[in-house]
Amino acid sequence: MRVSELMTEQVLTIGPEAPIRDVAKILVDNGISGLPVCDIEGGVLGVISEGDILYKEHDPRETRKGGPLGWLVDGLPDRAAYAKTKALTARAAMTSPAITIAPWESATEAARTMCEHRVNRLPVVKDDRLVGIVTRADLVRAFTRTDAEIEHELKQDVFARTMWLDAGRVAVTVQDGRVALSGRLHTRSDVGLLSKLVARVPGVVGVESSVDWIEDDTTRKWRRSVEQPVR
Repeated sequence: MRVSELMTEQVLTIGPEAPIRDVAKILVDNGISGLPVCDIEGGVLGVISEGDILYKEHDPRETRKGGPLGWLVDGLPDRAAYAKTKALTARAAMTSPAITIAPWESATEAARTMCEHRVNRLPVVKDDRLVGIVTRADLVRAFTRTDAEIEHELKQDVFARTMWLDAGRVAVTVQDGRVALSGRLHTRSDVGLLSKLVARVPGVVGVESSVDWIEDDTTRKWRRSVEQPVR
């Protein structure tokens, strides 16, 4: 499943010079926790969230170990956090550069990026312009898909487009998100790769594979036979 299938295309945005109070009102009125900060051409400058605005309500120096002077680390203050407490506009408070994703990336890559960077949303960017936004809630909703929808994606995306398998080479059944695979592939590595790709499809909760292979390309003997020069 691609990000383009999950994202919301109609995205609320804010300009960089918007006052913090206006940003807070948009978040509250629309029941959202963050939004992209964009220039007039739709380029993403950053993202501003509830967390950025909360810096206005406390001084980071007071919460660090060692009291008021404890915010000094190796002689350098956490200037970014402290600057947010003084921010009057979206530009000053936003987190920049924004962590973004392309619409053709997979849902798996979106989830990995969110976890790695500890963010709840990703602006979706194409040709340096905002085209949508994908959130953790969108990724969670992908797990509510029907078994038929999951099976269709496995056959069309994983089997055909990613692994270039001929139709019928691998049989698949899906029940309550649990996938059963059977068939035969050329190499043992292909069998292992297939299981990994299937497991990453949103909505799949388990994979049971009885797929066999013709050649075990994981052994030293096989590798030596391939590497042996032709005379």
